[in-house]
Amino acid sequence: MDPITLCLERVLADLPPRAPDSHKGNFGHVAILAGDRGMPGAANLCMQGSARIGAGLVSLFTHPDHAAFVNLFCPEVMCYGVNQFEQIEAVLNRASVLVLGPGLINSDWSQSMLNMLLSSRLPMVIDAGAFILIQQRKLYRTNWILTPHPGEAARLLNISIEEVQANRPKAVTEMQSLYGGVVLLKGQHSLIASSSQLYQCPYGNPGMASGGMGDMLSGILGGLIAQGLSLEQACCLGVCLHAKAADLAAEEWGERGLLASDLFPYLRKLLNNKALKG
Repeated sequence: MDPITLCLERVLADLPPRAPDSHKGNFGHVAILAGDRGMPGAANLCMQGSARIGAGLVSLFTHPDHAAFVNLFCPEVMCYGVNQFEQIEAVLNRASVLVLGPGLINSDWSQSMLNMLLSSRLPMVIDAGAFILIQQRKLYRTNWILTPHPGEAARLLNISIEEVQANRPKAVTEMQSLYGGVVLLKGQHSLIASSSQLYQCPYGNPGMASGGMGDMLSGILGGLIAQGLSLEQACCLGVCLHAKAADLAAEEWGERGLLASDLFPYLRKLLNNKALKG
């Protein structure tokens, strides 16, 4: 199957304009599990991704060690330091989508929290540390987006990174067949596989090879799902917005030294159709 090359202007049309009488309840509630001990930055970038892409509400479940300060740069996010399901049950009952994985590791805290949340029936975005349990249990769902980079894809498929990179379309379609939902294989010209179609993102640049880019993208995807887009629509739009924002940032300041947080102003301009160049 040959991939369809995406166009940002076309996929942006999937996000409808906001009615004059809109309120935050119209744009969904993203619940994020992110940031084990020592990883508050991943949680911060993820939650800002959801908030800046337009989600009505964002809640963060994170390690108690840094729960008191992780949202200082985004006080609009509701932040919870958690150890037990009872601490988050009421929030989950109001959530529209879950984002699981940024800043999680193979620790008792990360794995116990994932065990609690993976049983939810909410749509999910899966990234980073959450892949450990996904691969171990060979879980399959129709209502999630998986977002592996080549190294994570290699582990999910039990092959080498070189094999993944040698045939990326085959790798992403095999992951979709094995694990279900929509699968995003990150990297140069990121590929997106649904059950019926394969897409390719034409945007992006080498400056994106820096920590935190994937954490931000996971939050963006969750925020788009919260606003009512299908998994396929959210993935196509989110990937294009993220990569195009990086291109605009690199055009202005250069690729070297590009950070994930540098993308936010450009992301917002693109989202509001104020920076498209065709």
